[in-house]
This record gives sequence, C-alpha cells and structure tokens, in this order.
Amino acid sequence: MNNPPLATQFEHRDDVGTTSQPEASISMTASPGRIRVVNPNCNEDVTRGLDAALEPLRFANGPEIVCSTLAEGPFGIETQADVESVVMPLRRLVEADNSSDAFVIACYSDPGLQVCREGTTRPVFGIAECGVLTALTRADRFGVIAISQRSIARHMRYLLQMGLKGRLAGERPLEMSVAETASGEQTLCRMLEVGRQLRDQDGAEAVVMGCAGMARHRRPLEEELGIPVIDPTQAAVAMALGAVQFSRACSHPKARRSITPRARVAQPWSHVCGGRTTPVWLVMRS
Repeated sequence: MNNPPLATQFEHRDDVGTTSQPEASISMTASPGRIRVVNPNCNEDVTRGLDAALEPLRFANGPEIVCSTLAEGPFGIETQADVESVVMPLRRLVEADNSSDAFVIACYSDPGLQVCREGTTRPVFGIAECGVLTALTRADRFGVIAISQRSIARHMRYLLQMGLKGRLAGERPLEMSVAETASGEQTLCRMLEVGRQLRDQDGAEAVVMGCAGMARHRRPLEEELGIPVIDPTQAAVAMALGAVQFSRACSHPKARRSITPRARVAQPWSHVCGGRTTPVWLVMRS
C-alpha cells in the first residue's frame, strides 16, 4: 500500500511556537493568602499550643497562618455529643469568613468536615484525615495515641469510612482529658509509655498523635521513639499550604502559558515508512 505524501498527513510549521515563563521566575505580587486553623473547643491553651507548633510552617511571603478558638465549643471534644455540638458553629464560621483561602479543623475527630466542605468552594482540611494520610507516606503500618478509650471507637469508625483500617497497627489511650494533654506535666511520660507499646507490641512504624492538644510533644516523642511521629495539625496545615501556594501560582497571570491561537503543541515525532525513520512535526490545532 502506498502511503500518502507526508505533507498531507502532517503540516510542517516553523512559525508555530509557545512562550512561557519558568515557574521559579514568577514574581508573586498577589496576596500571600491566609490559612485559618480552627480549634473547635474553647480551651485557649490548646490554641496557643497549636500556634507554637505551626511556627516552622511560617515563612516570608508565604500564606498567613491564623489560629483561632471556637467560642461556642466545649472545653474539650471527648465524646460524640461534643463532636456533633460544633458541626454547625464550624459551618457558620467557614461561611462567614471571606478572607481565608483555606481552613483546617484542628480536632482529631474531624467534626463537621464534610458539612463545612459543602459550605464553601475553598479547601477545608481535617487533621485526622491529613494525619493518617501523612503517616502512610512514612510507614506501612501506623499507630495512634488516643486521649481516652471512648475516643477509639469513634476513630475506628472513621478509619473504616476511609478504607484504611487494615493499615492500623493499633490505637492505645492515654486516659487523659484534652486539657491535660495540652498542659499536664506528666503528659509526655505517658505518651512515651503508650508510644513504646504501639512500636514494640503492635508493630507500628509511625505514630499519629490523636489529639490537637498533644502538639507540643511531637519532637521529644519522635526523638525518644526513633520512628516518625505525626502531628496531624502540622500535616493538615502543610497540605493547606500546598493548596494555597499552587492556587496562587495558577491564578497569577504570568504563571499561565501564552500560546498562539493556531497551535497548542508543536513536537517532533517519527514516522516509520519504507523501513526508514523520517522526522516530522505533528501540529495539534486549537
């Protein structure tokens, strides 16, 4: 069979090209963005601990990270009733806040996560979801330090919903309140004890701290255990940073390619004909 002349299959164009600027050279003149981290309990000690733990994620010209306390919340979210009580206050907070580019719900039960996502087009992150997903990037099996035994059943339901229960090595309780985890003097000692049980008895290769109030203990716990320890609030804010930064880049005029209207891509291809390879240009029209 005779192949048609190449000129009828592919149009050779020397005048088609694209212009773009490397992402690294893009000057960000737009607002750096804002991430709001909401502590859904009313304990200010927890909020201060979160704010301190997030300091390493703040950088020049980066998104502002603001930690706030939900005034309507209970002193600690420790039961399912506590979880349900903050769902609509969180939804109202998200809907009323027009200055934030992303939200983080800083409670390991992820209260109101889906309800808040329904209330805005901006990204909303739950620390339990983000903490577990981050742990899975560091280890095959992870363990969770819970504040109490009654929290574990709630966490198990969530892992089943996420389809990740099979990756859980174990979850063990401190039997402390949220307030004690945030400011108690013996909290770290108890966390080390539980962390060693998760590592040595349950086979956990990474540990997720199952309460936002534990934030200040991540580094010493990791140093003592010798395995990755995930602060879920740090994990969630890290994901929020990525979302906000990429959103800024994509929305900036110079970050978009300027492409001629006649062609999107002009790339060399090879056409095999008669036992020889002939270089041609394939032009895809708009």
